[in-house]
Amino acid sequence: MGINTALSTAIGGLANVNAGLSVVSQNIANASTPGYVVEASTQHSLTADGMGMGVASGPAVRVLNAQQQTDVFNQNAVVSGLQIRQAALGNIDSVLGTPGQGNDLASLLGQVQSSFSALLSAPDSAAQQNAVVNAAQNFAGQLNTLGSAVTSTRQQAQDAIVTGVTTLNTTIATIATQTKQIMATRAAGQSSADLENQRDVSLTQLSNLIDVRFLKQDNGDLKAITPSGLSINFQPGAANFATQTASIGAASSYPGGGIPAITMNGVNVTGQLAGAGALGGNIDVRDNIMPGLQAGLDEVAQTTSTRFQAQGLTLFTQPSGTVPTGGGAPAQSTYLGYASTIMVNPAVIQNPALVRDGTNAVAGSPTGASAFTPNPPAGPTGFTTLITRVLTNAMGVQAQPGIAQPAPNNNGLGPQGNLVGPFSAGGSLATMTAAVMSGQAQQSSAMTNKLDTEKAVQTTLTTNLSQSSSVSIDNELSLMVQLQNAYGANARVLSAIQSMWTQLLQTVQ
Repeated sequence: MGINTALSTAIGGLANVNAGLSVVSQNIANASTPGYVVEASTQHSLTADGMGMGVASGPAVRVLNAQQQTDVFNQNAVVSGLQIRQAALGNIDSVLGTPGQGNDLASLLGQVQSSFSALLSAPDSAAQQNAVVNAAQNFAGQLNTLGSAVTSTRQQAQDAIVTGVTTLNTTIATIATQTKQIMATRAAGQSSADLENQRDVSLTQLSNLIDVRFLKQDNGDLKAITPSGLSINFQPGAANFATQTASIGAASSYPGGGIPAITMNGVNVTGQLAGAGALGGNIDVRDNIMPGLQAGLDEVAQTTSTRFQAQGLTLFTQPSGTVPTGGGAPAQSTYLGYASTIMVNPAVIQNPALVRDGTNAVAGSPTGASAFTPNPPAGPTGFTTLITRVLTNAMGVQAQPGIAQPAPNNNGLGPQGNLVGPFSAGGSLATMTAAVMSGQAQQSSAMTNKLDTEKAVQTTLTTNLSQSSSVSIDNELSLMVQLQNAYGANARVLSAIQSMWTQLLQTVQ
C-alpha cells in the first residue's frame, strides 16, 4: 500500500467516524423524543483500479422493522373502529337503566302489569286507575328515551363521518407533501430519516381513520391500499374524498334513504371504507348497530300497542291517538321510529277510567282475540272483564285460550328491511322486552371485551416496535467506544504518515 492510499484511507476513516459520532449524538439527544426512530450511519467502500481507497460516508438511515410497523398500523385501525362502536353502545347503556332497579324497560313493563293486577282488586279506585296510567306513561317514556338516544347516536356517527372525511383529505395531503420532500432529499443523496419520522406521525393518524396497508418505495415514494382494494396515491390532488352533511331520522338509511355516500374522486367508496378504522366504525354504528336496536325498540312499541288494542284497550298510541298499522314493505315501514313517539292514548289520559272500561269493541277472531264490548259510561264500577283480558292475554302468550299471540316481526326489519330481531314466535311482551334489552347488553359487553383484547394486542405490538426502533443509550455508548477506537486507529495511521514525511524531508535536506 502506498503512502497516498494509506492517507486516503485514514482520512476517509476519520470522516466516517465523525459522521458516525454525529448520528450517535443525535440518537442520544432524541432518546426521549416521541416517534423518533433510532438512526444508523452508512458507508461504502471506495476503490480505484480495483485497489481499496478507504470508505465514504452515506446518509443516515432509520433502524426500523417494517413488518412490526405494518402490524401496528393495522392494529390501530382495528382498535379505532372498536372504540367507536363501544362508545356508541355505551351511549345506549347510559340510558338503558339497571335491571332490577325499576328504571329499565323490562321493569317498567312489569310495573304496568303490576298496576293492572292492583286495579283488578279495586276496579273502582280512581287512584289505582291513575296508577295504571302513570305506569304506562313511564314505560312509554323509557321507550322514547331509548329511541331518541339511538337517533342521536346515529346523528353523532354521521357528523363524525363528515369530520373524518375532512381529516382524511387533510392527512393525505400532508403525507403527499412529506413524501415529495423525502423523495427530493433522497435524490440529493441526503438523509431523509427525520422527514420519515414526521411522515410516520401522519401515517399513524391515517391508520386510525381507515384500514390501510402502506407500500414504501426505495426512492421514498409511498402508496396505500385498503383490504377492499381501494388504492391511494400520495400525490397532490390524487385522492379527494367527499361526503355531505345529513339530518338523520329513524327512516334514514344508506344507500338510497337520505344518507349520502362517501366518494373518492366522484366514485362511491362507502363500502370500501367500512370495517376497521374510525370511519368504518362510524359507518357501522350509523347503518347497522343503531338501526338494529331501533328496529327492536320499534317492534316492542308496535307489538305492545297492538296487543293491548286487540283486547279492547287502546292504551299506547301515536300523538294522534292512533296505533300505527303494520303490514308494510319493509315490515316496519309504517312505524319506523315509533319507539321515539309512542305515548299513552290522550283519551285515556283525559279519562283514566278507560283502563277499566276499555276504549274499543273487539269483533273477535278465531285466530286472534275473542270478542269484547267496552263497559258503558253508566256500567258497573266493578267491571273487571277488560282488566282480566289485559293481564291474561295482552300481557300473556295467548290472544285467547288456545290461540297463540301473533308473532312479532323478526326478519326484514329496519328502513332497508335487512335487519334481524331477537324475538321468538309466541312470546309475551315481557319476553320481547327482555330480548331487546338483553341483546343490547350482550352486544355492549362483547364489544367491550373485544376492545380490551385488541387494545392489549396493540400495546404488545407497539411495545415490540418501540423496543426494536427506539434509542438504547447502552447501545449508543457502546457504539461510541467503537467509533473512538476507530478514530484512534486512523489517527495513528496519520501520525505514522506524518513521521514518514518528516523523516523523508529531513533526508532530502
